[in-house]
Amino acid sequence: MRLWAALGAAAAAAALLSATPAHAEEPAAPAPPPIDPAVTRTTLVRGEFRGPGWERLYVASASMRREIAVDVLRGSGPGPRPTLYMLDGVEAGDVSGWLTKGGAAQFFSGRPVDVVFTSGGVGSMYTDWDRYDHALGLNRWETFLIDELPPIVESHLGGDGRRAIAGVSMGAQAALMLAGRHPGRYRAVAGISGCYSTADDLGQAVTRITVGSRGGNPENLWGPPSSPEWAAHDSHLNADALRGTVVHLSAATGLPSLPDLVAVATAVDVPEALRMVGGGAALEAGARSCTERFATRLAQLGIPATVHYADAGTHSWPDFAVQLPAAWQTIAPALGVGWERR
Repeated sequence: MRLWAALGAAAAAAALLSATPAHAEEPAAPAPPPIDPAVTRTTLVRGEFRGPGWERLYVASASMRREIAVDVLRGSGPGPRPTLYMLDGVEAGDVSGWLTKGGAAQFFSGRPVDVVFTSGGVGSMYTDWDRYDHALGLNRWETFLIDELPPIVESHLGGDGRRAIAGVSMGAQAALMLAGRHPGRYRAVAGISGCYSTADDLGQAVTRITVGSRGGNPENLWGPPSSPEWAAHDSHLNADALRGTVVHLSAATGLPSLPDLVAVATAVDVPEALRMVGGGAALEAGARSCTERFATRLAQLGIPATVHYADAGTHSWPDFAVQLPAAWQTIAPALGVGWERR
């Protein structure tokens, strides 16, 4: 019975990361990012002004052999300031969903932290892949996020070396994975509506369907299922590595929230809107199950974690945005700053 329950949960959780839920994601990228043979070292290529306190930086990544765009929001007050890195879900479009749909620019306005948003990385799990993938391209996201990006962006912003990382859905899994694989790198980590295992039946199903849903070959990720790399990237299995890091986890119930109901009431195509909200409800129920399972694992190990369960909300950007303030209230003290606006 436990195996069948796990497999059932795997199907729901796989949908969580691979489907296009209610107003949550953008269409999949049609082709892999091209490799630029001229990119042989990591440098800041240029910056573009996007608005007050908002800049887009183009970073040449030696590991991925192309330019990666990142958006940065400068915090309020005098520097140096801590840095918060924020990861997207499975679609990971040209501009972070946190900025286009998650309300992050408005939320972080006036707060004493510099915030960095990645772009691209569709279906990548934000990890270093074993091999080039003909659908998703050359992915060395762990190298980029850990080794290449921080020295450039923190020098540009005048960071003080204090860091945290947060993510949603696929990005939630990646945030916890990166924090665990690099102890001490981040003072705090937050996962919103994610799943955190990769090596067991549930985790392999989620990961393989997530990658495959965007046209990728899961065996290009960490090799065949028997490869030890699947276990090496499993936050549930390696949870003890999070000891000493401030951890925040959150998820909703899947019950439609007020924003979900408003989306249906104002939709041109009400049946389609109902279908999307219903799909997002199922996805978030899967995220809740994953979050409860990981929170239990941390508690068994005696690792403190702040766990926030919203009473309502589907797997959608308006509901992810509702979970952001609670995550920030956990992250801010770990970074040594107040969580209020200045």
